[in-house]
Amino acid sequence: MKQMPFEPPTNHYDERIEAIDEQICQLIKQRKELSNNNPGFPTNQHIADWSKKYNFYDDFLNSIFANFLYEDIYRPVVEPKGYLKNIPILKSFEKDGAFYSVTFVRQFENASIVHLNIDSNYTEDVSEWHQREHTHFELSIKGEETHYNCRNEGGGGTMGHETQTFIVSPALPDDISKYKLIFKEYKMPFQKETGFEFVI
Repeated sequence: MKQMPFEPPTNHYDERIEAIDEQICQLIKQRKELSNNNPGFPTNQHIADWSKKYNFYDDFLNSIFANFLYEDIYRPVVEPKGYLKNIPILKSFEKDGAFYSVTFVRQFENASIVHLNIDSNYTEDVSEWHQREHTHFELSIKGEETHYNCRNEGGGGTMGHETQTFIVSPALPDDISKYKLIFKEYKMPFQKETGFEFVI
């Protein structure tokens, strides 16, 4: 999903607050480091207390702290370029009647594309399928020293069959024995872990 170029909402900037704005950036960095980049979310009581103490609206503070949780969505987008080949994976995992599979990795010069297929037993009750709790998966790579950025590009499907697509950069090794694909499930619309994960 391509990001739109950012346009500042105004051309005005009060240079007298530059030092304060830099301090805000320093505090955000300190917050990330102290929490190991897993800060959670302030309680309703914290938000209410800070709103009253510093004269802010509750929803304004909620939106600020919510944005801290989604920094990764602003990471520069890597678009796969220079198609090379498809590498067969042909691995799967099964739980509670759902069959999760990755059949291949599509290799590009600068990235790889991974498709997670999910086949389930929704064959009779259409309303049950539409009313189910919506979740999605995030992908991480366990391998050698390389750090991989894995971006969920969304997906789609029909009752009983869905696919989620991930762009991995830099490109994965051609030798599939050098890494493992770790899929972790989250509830929507917020990133709440369900506790379900599996390795392919």
